[in-house]
Amino acid sequence: MSIPKIKILHIQQSISFGGVERRRLSLAKHLDKSLFEQKLICTSHRGEMIEDIRNAGVEVFEIGNLKSPFHWSQHKKVQKIIDEYKPDIIHGAVFEGVTMAAINGWLKKVPFVIIEETSDPKNRSWKGHFLMKLFSKLADRVVGVSKSVTDEYLKDQLKISSKKVTLINNGVALPREVSDIEISEAKTKWGIRKDDFVVGSTGRMLLDSHKRFSDLIKAFAKFAEKKNNVKLLLIGDGPEKAGYERLAFELKISDKIIFTAYQSDVTLFYKMMDVFSLVSSREAFGLVLAEAMLNQLPVVATKVGGMKYIVDDKETGFLVNPYQIDEIAEKFELLYNDRALCEILSNQGRKKALSEFTEENYTKRIEKLYLELTKNYNEIN
Repeated sequence: MSIPKIKILHIQQSISFGGVERRRLSLAKHLDKSLFEQKLICTSHRGEMIEDIRNAGVEVFEIGNLKSPFHWSQHKKVQKIIDEYKPDIIHGAVFEGVTMAAINGWLKKVPFVIIEETSDPKNRSWKGHFLMKLFSKLADRVVGVSKSVTDEYLKDQLKISSKKVTLINNGVALPREVSDIEISEAKTKWGIRKDDFVVGSTGRMLLDSHKRFSDLIKAFAKFAEKKNNVKLLLIGDGPEKAGYERLAFELKISDKIIFTAYQSDVTLFYKMMDVFSLVSSREAFGLVLAEAMLNQLPVVATKVGGMKYIVDDKETGFLVNPYQIDEIAEKFELLYNDRALCEILSNQGRKKALSEFTEENYTKRIEKLYLELTKNYNEIN
């Protein structure tokens, strides 16, 4: 007699190119299909990620935007799916997904509700903090994607019980193999010479108050003074991009900055870099740091949120204070002048990323959480 599969219903906001949907794709691909069945609710989508999730065997329901936490017509759609699917676990991520998972999981008496805090909520309103605390009371587990989220926000600020809070670090896919010929051809295409020292970064160019690409550009301009063999490689797109291009022009470094727009295959671009840098004002985790470390790059990152737990200062890269242009530039200068140090930091970074930040580790820990929650329930039922 076969054992019934554990039914998981994921709920999140939109599916586009972000870290949350990439982690759901990891679960779609790698969660044990002999033990688990998965479906996913999202509010909207753009790009190809939704088809990747569907191709991995997960049915996706797109229900439209949640206009407020108590947008009842949207909650009714979620409840209809719950009634038809009868999940054992409902797992919500991103504030909208957390809202729908907590409210409807509780109303429809889903056996287990998991909510996942995936952001660094420094700019969240008092109402948002209140609702997150309320939703945590309705959940069986509250997952934080970094020690910053679990300890500094969930436990210390919201005062959620340690017994309910679970740390599960985000994880990223292992990079694909890239040949030297492919790297050489790509460098030629993007105007990078063989002896160029390349600083790189990637991310959505939505709000400069968050990712602070402006600080990175200013720091690079300072570092690049009197150097003819340096480039800044910026991968990403969004409404702020035009402003960054203007800033590069004003700083007279347009010829040293490469804007590639969004790229679906980022591994090739990591392979063109010598250093990776992320100087955000806030980050719950910083997936691209883990990706860069897996691609054997030394990293320069701001000492905020989850990033200060990913990067071991002076061991896998450098941590700098946010908004400090001179400090960022100094680290670039140090790495530029010491290629042996670059190699040491990159090797140690890859070792740490392999042991802690792969999608395999993430999937195993989520699977363990699901099995722990349902163990006694399945024995009784």
